[in-house]
Amino acid sequence: MCGICGWVDYERDLTAPDARQALADMTATMAPRGPDDVGTWVDGPVGLGHRRLAVIDIEGGRQPMTLQDGGRTTSVLVYSGETYNYRELRERLAGAGRRFETSSDTEVVLQAHREWGRRDPRDAVRELNGMFAYALWDPASRELLLVRDRLGIKPLYYYPTEQGVLFGSEPKAILANPRAERVIDADGLRRLLGSVADPHNAVFRGMREVPPGHIVRVTREGIEQLRYWQLTDTAHSDDVPTTVRHVRELLEDTVQRQLISDVPLCTLLSGGLDSSALTALAARFSEERIRSFAVDFVGYTDNFKPTTLRGTPDGPYVQEVAKFVGTDHTDITLSSAELMDPDVRATVWRGRDVPTTMGDGDTSLFLLFRAVRQGSTVALSGESADEVFGGYVGFHDPKMVATDTFPWLIGPSFRAADAGQFMDRGLLRKLDLPGYIDDQYRRALAEVPELTGPIAANPHERRMRELCYLYLTRFLPNLLDRKDRLSMAVGLEVRVPFCDHRLVEYVFGTPWAQKAFDGREKSLLRAATADLLPQSVVQRVKSPYPATQDAAYDEMLRTKVTTLIKRRDSAVAPLLDADNVIGDSSTWEVSRAGLEQMLSLEAVLTGYGATLDL
Repeated sequence: MCGICGWVDYERDLTAPDARQALADMTATMAPRGPDDVGTWVDGPVGLGHRRLAVIDIEGGRQPMTLQDGGRTTSVLVYSGETYNYRELRERLAGAGRRFETSSDTEVVLQAHREWGRRDPRDAVRELNGMFAYALWDPASRELLLVRDRLGIKPLYYYPTEQGVLFGSEPKAILANPRAERVIDADGLRRLLGSVADPHNAVFRGMREVPPGHIVRVTREGIEQLRYWQLTDTAHSDDVPTTVRHVRELLEDTVQRQLISDVPLCTLLSGGLDSSALTALAARFSEERIRSFAVDFVGYTDNFKPTTLRGTPDGPYVQEVAKFVGTDHTDITLSSAELMDPDVRATVWRGRDVPTTMGDGDTSLFLLFRAVRQGSTVALSGESADEVFGGYVGFHDPKMVATDTFPWLIGPSFRAADAGQFMDRGLLRKLDLPGYIDDQYRRALAEVPELTGPIAANPHERRMRELCYLYLTRFLPNLLDRKDRLSMAVGLEVRVPFCDHRLVEYVFGTPWAQKAFDGREKSLLRAATADLLPQSVVQRVKSPYPATQDAAYDEMLRTKVTTLIKRRDSAVAPLLDADNVIGDSSTWEVSRAGLEQMLSLEAVLTGYGATLDL
């Protein structure tokens, strides 16, 4: 998987000692992402750093990796992620005369750019099937390419400077360079409170993400973005049975590709349709017995209380799937004390880089990953099936479908803005979150591709296509970022087969009438995998990632927030309306998400020594 970073300055020689030290500091921040090896490459105006998590070609895949021609370095690559079709590409490239010195996918990417990307780098990237973020330097042209996969599974940030650019897998790598400001301004705060993914706003002032499906080209003349992939209408003409069969074929091919690993592999199992289907497919195609892992909380199943979001506990379904499929299963059971452990929470905040509302969800996921990492280096996850196949209530509740905004902002799961109850009224008016969210919404709608074929004139199909686009481009990136950060904080590679771009393209282009042909959520996925699973799971209603129901956790959380807002010297003090927030915490009408957001904001500001400029 790995972590990458680097620095281009067209007016400096980065071989100077102070520049080398800055690059070393940037690279060191990536250590959790790459515990197996470290490497740097510096030449004139460029410095590249790499931390490696060895998954493919343990001995031969060291980085930065160079390509030589007649003793001259023609390109240098630092790469994070996996290219799942690297074996097929290697055969094609070898047939074209390319010679390989390793069996790694990294070298395949290098050679692909040399063979297919000389005229246009997009031609090379389009050949890749996988999750990746990488930087490619051309010493002759002094050009840097920053490349990110189609769905944005792997993160990549950049920070333009007057003389070039800083970049890294995480903001912390960029912030380790003294040329980067550690400032969160009003735009950054809007991004934090808005819960809408926006690659142009990476929270810290001046920082951006390489957008999914894009290349950022850096030259002495400046920085430009090149788009190599986007969602389009495919004029889908297959009937329902054909569509179901093709979805199954794509899933089988994708899972087989993503089982390739030179290190131990497992699955993450929640007992829901998505993770259960992947686990069953993995068990079918794996040469070894699949290991599966699930997260649970002390007393959760025995004392479970149904809620609007979660009607059933995961535990019984997890056990049934594990037995039905025959996995070697382990439950990771957590207590509230573990979820509130200060060292664990600090590690989670450090891993996330930016404030979040997830709280116990983040901490429990991190603890799950930490336990999984003790015996596995790679895990398969069911992330993104809800966005691809239409699993959320926002796709099915008529009121949410009809609302003229992002549906998840009015659903029962959205309470992030509750943190605003703590904030100064004048600041909230200045931020104008409703206006910010509406602007983001209008921009997203303008990107949605037009429908074609018989459904083109159907208003409901048009609206459902819009919702599919919104969830895939403005909601899913937040979940992918969360999973990447918390898994890489322990050096665990998590693969997401439902993000295979071929599957996403095919299902996105499918009419909504087919996606919900049986009147339920995720109809296509349910039909395509029903033969693999117990009927209880096939018929189970969606239940999101679990959250502890222990009242003691909420009590501890309110105590921590009470202590924080009474401190006049806290980092968040400039945001607060002290007259309104200091009082009996039992009277606060603030969700757990809002409380968690305040604590994480304080932790990030103090952890980075960041300042607020509002």
